[in-house]
Amino acid sequence: MLRMNVFLNNPTLLLGSLLLSACGVLKESPKYQLTDGIYYTKTASGQSDKVYVQVREDTILVYPFTPVPPRQRTVVNQPVLVIPPESKENGISNQYGFTVYSFDFDILTIPFKIRPSTSDFPPQFNTNFNGNVYLGYRWDKYAVRYEKTPIGSLKRSVAHYGYSVGGFTGIGATAVNPWVTNNQVASEYDGIVNLTGVAAILAINNVTLGVGVGIDHLLEGNRRYWIYQRKPWVGLTFGVNLN
Repeated sequence: MLRMNVFLNNPTLLLGSLLLSACGVLKESPKYQLTDGIYYTKTASGQSDKVYVQVREDTILVYPFTPVPPRQRTVVNQPVLVIPPESKENGISNQYGFTVYSFDFDILTIPFKIRPSTSDFPPQFNTNFNGNVYLGYRWDKYAVRYEKTPIGSLKRSVAHYGYSVGGFTGIGATAVNPWVTNNQVASEYDGIVNLTGVAAILAINNVTLGVGVGIDHLLEGNRRYWIYQRKPWVGLTFGVNLN
């Protein structure tokens, strides 16, 4: 009970704990590494083909994928492409690309917001606490490359890039005082706001950053005086993926 009270009295500590827990899930998530599954890849003619990728020990096997009736095999027995961990052949292709599409479910926070000037107030840089749930559409790209080693052989590496667009909503804190209420509120306190907006996110391996545009809705009676009520802002987003 004491531990729960500590979290309730310190929302920043609570969000930090959630983000650290989610990071543990993120490190184990197959979304950030090439694993067995169905992907799209571009052919030499520029067309997008559906393939099945199988990661067997160190070797990546690529099979053509075609729909077949139920209870039958969905892949052919022989791979059309074998990508070894390293090679001494200079003629080997330098890069292969595989893409997978999915829905995105994240925990998202906005470390800072930039609010445009309003009511004779200059632009503001805010760093208030907030936590949000993000839902979007995501596509993950895996670039398999060969790079030369000092001894002249070619060693394989896999880079991951993820892109996502979607919407978010959550709860945050904001300063309420005479200056942001046109002197209609004499006291100074931290108000609770509902954040709503859209974001575009870029993930490079396990790092997930983006840009969000949203509005805040003050959840108490002084919202009619608050100069930022439902006014747009832009901010940096940081998130961890949960699916």
